[in-house]
Amino acid sequence: MPSTFAAVSHGRTLSPADLETVRSVLAGTGAAVTAESGTEHPDFAAHVFELAPTDDDGFVTRVRTALADAASGSVDTAVVPAALRTAARKLIIMDVDSTLIQQEVIELLAAHAGTEAEVAKVTAAAMRGELDFAQSLHHRVATLAGLPESVLADVGARIKLTPGAERLVRTAKAAGHVVCAVSGGFSQILAPLAADLDLDFARANDLEIVAGTLTGRVSGAVVDRAAKAAALREWCAAAGIDPAHSMAIGDGANDLDMMAAAGLGVAYNAKPAVRAAADAQINIPNLDVALALAGI
Repeated sequence: MPSTFAAVSHGRTLSPADLETVRSVLAGTGAAVTAESGTEHPDFAAHVFELAPTDDDGFVTRVRTALADAASGSVDTAVVPAALRTAARKLIIMDVDSTLIQQEVIELLAAHAGTEAEVAKVTAAAMRGELDFAQSLHHRVATLAGLPESVLADVGARIKLTPGAERLVRTAKAAGHVVCAVSGGFSQILAPLAADLDLDFARANDLEIVAGTLTGRVSGAVVDRAAKAAALREWCAAAGIDPAHSMAIGDGANDLDMMAAAGLGVAYNAKPAVRAAADAQINIPNLDVALALAGI
């Protein structure tokens, strides 16, 4: 059966010239546009080009490459499988630090220990894929040894959701979809956030705490890139959702396996290596662009 796709353009604004550029690129790749529709959202615009079914195995790669080469810097266009956009129930799974929230929690904790600069440097290298994530996490958490448990409440109070994050979660859940978060950060921070947002599933590392003090260790297996992909598959199975009907959003190398396992992997203001590997990109500070990509 031929596969069907939609090209979804999005940006702060979409001018007639922007849309004409996308039409020209699509025509140049042999993609036939069967319908168009535009929508205005609170902080961005989106335009959907429905594409004719195709049996061409190289179609998606060819179209995505052509659109990336023609990108203006202010507009991004994603090629999204119709199977995801038209699914009655979808699963959206997100990274937390620098995706669902604006900060890196480990750096906020490290500020209490006087190790913020060291930890930020290691975090950046890990997110670029230059370091083994589990080893880098153990190194960074070790610098927190001796901090009182009370710092967790202080850090939790300073967390700020990414613009559009609450709208993404509330809108998707109201439409009957499943929304999850999986983090290489810490359950002590994610759990209350997940409860407040009414997320369906959430998972993160557990900071070890003994007698009210952080030991500088994590309990149990580290939530690394393989664990994030496993969480996607586990939660899809639990919700009865085909992984082809899932969308994974992240910004760092630790998210790549999860993004590859999803029906659509989305790089959110991501590191270059992550943008290059992703199916789609969001390069403006509005997480709710994901609603337009998923057809919600």
